[in-house]
Amino acid sequence: MRKATIEHTTHHSSVTITINLDGTGEHNIDTGIGYMDHMLSQMSKHGRIDLDVKAKGDYEVDDHHTVEDMGNVLGEAILKAIETNSGIERYGDSLIALDESLVQCALDLSNRPYLVWKVDFERDKVGNFDTELFKEFFYCTAMSSKMTLHFQQIEGINCHHISEACFKAFGRALKKACKKIS
Repeated sequence: MRKATIEHTTHHSSVTITINLDGTGEHNIDTGIGYMDHMLSQMSKHGRIDLDVKAKGDYEVDDHHTVEDMGNVLGEAILKAIETNSGIERYGDSLIALDESLVQCALDLSNRPYLVWKVDFERDKVGNFDTELFKEFFYCTAMSSKMTLHFQQIEGINCHHISEACFKAFGRALKKACKKIS
């Protein structure tokens, strides 16, 4: 199984992530940020990638450092679990509709990190969560996994639906890209 565990501790946060790319979508998520718990569980479930995430952060400041560090650690775990991009599809994409929202995610496990983020949130927050942190999370994930990652919001006005479609699409695109080829 292609599995990896990465632990990372700074004075801002402590994050441990275990990923199994050959999983079924089992997840155990406890980040201290309820909305991120929901998003990561959706990524795991819809991508059929097992994911265990434990995080603690300087929440008295805000969620920014913890979310960035989770993105970095997730990317490192993906990179370690893949080990090499030979013998896998390498490219993956997914188009997810969630009510009025439609989001496309495409990625290349290229060893050329890049993020294109064409997602627009009409509000600054979903609940207590800053919507600008979604881009930060995926930027850190792309950079530390060395993947090229594109998001395109085609439709949508509800911030919850848009963000959830992003995470579901990312999970499905990642599963496709990691598929072993014969």
